[in-house]
Amino acid sequence: MAWDSSRPVPWRRLIREWLIYVAVMAVVLILVFRSSNVLGAFAGLLISGPLYVLMGFVLAKFGYQRKSLKEMRETAPPPRSSTKKSKGDDSPVDVPEKRRPAPTSRTSGGGNRPKSKPRRR
Repeated sequence: MAWDSSRPVPWRRLIREWLIYVAVMAVVLILVFRSSNVLGAFAGLLISGPLYVLMGFVLAKFGYQRKSLKEMRETAPPPRSSTKKSKGDDSPVDVPEKRRPAPTSRTSGGGNRPKSKPRRR
């Protein structure tokens, strides 16, 4: 898609996502770098904010918009039930039963037993 200056930019969503990322990464950095200086790591986190928002701005102007979790749940197919349906169930979705494969010479239904030899006396 081409650049369109009239496309809206989801500023609140970009900033909210970045704040969540900073909070999670701050906890991780504190746990990982307990004994050393974390000042540089926190500076990197703060620098990542404007970069993330700028990248989101450019992508939004090109027409890219990620789906939210709510939108993905709405478009996802309903979960399949693993239990068999009762005969009185009138739901439109009918799950076919899984059939067993036909017996072959390598399975127990194929008669792969060796022939018995006559005994010597």
